[in-house]
Amino acid sequence: MFDLVIFDCDGVLIDSEIISANMLIAELAKLGVEIDLAYVARHFLGRSYPTVMETIRREFHLTLPVEFEANYRAKLLQTFETELQVMPHVAEVITALRLPYCIATSSSPMRAAKSLAMVGLGHLVGDGLFTSTMVAKGKPAPDLFLHAAAQMGADPCRCLVIEDSLTGIRAARAAGMAVWRFTGGSHLKNHLPEEPEDARPDLRFASFAEFYQIAPELKVPQ
Repeated sequence: MFDLVIFDCDGVLIDSEIISANMLIAELAKLGVEIDLAYVARHFLGRSYPTVMETIRREFHLTLPVEFEANYRAKLLQTFETELQVMPHVAEVITALRLPYCIATSSSPMRAAKSLAMVGLGHLVGDGLFTSTMVAKGKPAPDLFLHAAAQMGADPCRCLVIEDSLTGIRAARAAGMAVWRFTGGSHLKNHLPEEPEDARPDLRFASFAEFYQIAPELKVPQ
């Protein structure tokens, strides 16, 4: 059924989105911009940092300080050092996966590599890590997923994407790929946005403990 599994990173492999969202909310509040987790989930989840910043400038008519990005990124990685957690059971799922897999993330290469290393998934960093910096358009455009499939030698119609965000689901749909939505991240608890018709997954699951119950054929035979 599938030849390749493509994992999103933030909010799927690592429980990072809640940390990023809370920090962004706090930093913007210092500049007089008031948003909440529901707003972040609707408008920013799954998008690259430059896209988020451009949206903030446009929607709130805000000129961000020159040092805002550098300070935000530094504080975020510092907080990751003490608070970042791997998603429960995801390491076991990856270890037992019988298919080739890769990561396609809107995060920067440095942040993705550091984040994965912090939670014991550093071995995933390498030729199978693809970021939005590698393509012309990030999610929700299909470019990143199509690039990942091409580099891994897989037909897009035989790829399975694991995503948490509506933006990522739209990107997978646009790429002609099957997509399952992981809803177990801390950022989606009580903040699960409604799925418009163009962002509906083929399947939803809330824990990676359920992964091989749903699709036992994806697991290496015992």
